[in-house]
Amino acid sequence: MSTPMDQPSIYKKLRDKAEAQLRAGTSPSGGHGTMGVDALRLLHRLSSNPEKADDALKFLHELQVHQVELDLQHEEIAANEQTLADDLGLYETLYECAPFAYCVVDLESCVIHGNLAAAELFGVARAHFEGQHLDAFLNPQDLPKLLSLLATVARDGSRGSCLVESGRETLSPRQLLFQVTPGPVPEQLLLVCYEPGNAQ
Repeated sequence: MSTPMDQPSIYKKLRDKAEAQLRAGTSPSGGHGTMGVDALRLLHRLSSNPEKADDALKFLHELQVHQVELDLQHEEIAANEQTLADDLGLYETLYECAPFAYCVVDLESCVIHGNLAAAELFGVARAHFEGQHLDAFLNPQDLPKLLSLLATVARDGSRGSCLVESGRETLSPRQLLFQVTPGPVPEQLLLVCYEPGNAQ
């Protein structure tokens, strides 16, 4: 984050860049700002008086520099937005295509978000996975262990793991390792699940 001491330097760099582009005739072509009516009237009044001609030129130059500064800022904002969109797309792809099951769950183990690997691990269609409670897929005897882990991680902001057994009737019982970390917002947790023997 920029501090107040940084602002003059940032403004000077922006102004220097704007003036350099004006001199070179390479100012941005977007033209997102326009000269206001009051500014035009003042410029006309100054230029109509020979004694004020120099002031008119200085005023016009300041308006042009300010215009280029605005256009440069607009270009930078647009570029930053595109970079953020590209980064978001990359991380969404990494999340969706990860080889391990990733879920965002609440404290009751209800799935808020889950990737394709998670739906496949629990034998559920992706469209029906979100909103399910993980206890539907676990041995009931192991559910308190998972819920206790979720509560501990949420309370302490720590990380933790536990080994449980699947219990869905359509799946053969198997050992599942759950690793849990604090989630993106309070009372949500990021959960990674996999079969220990398949993690090599």
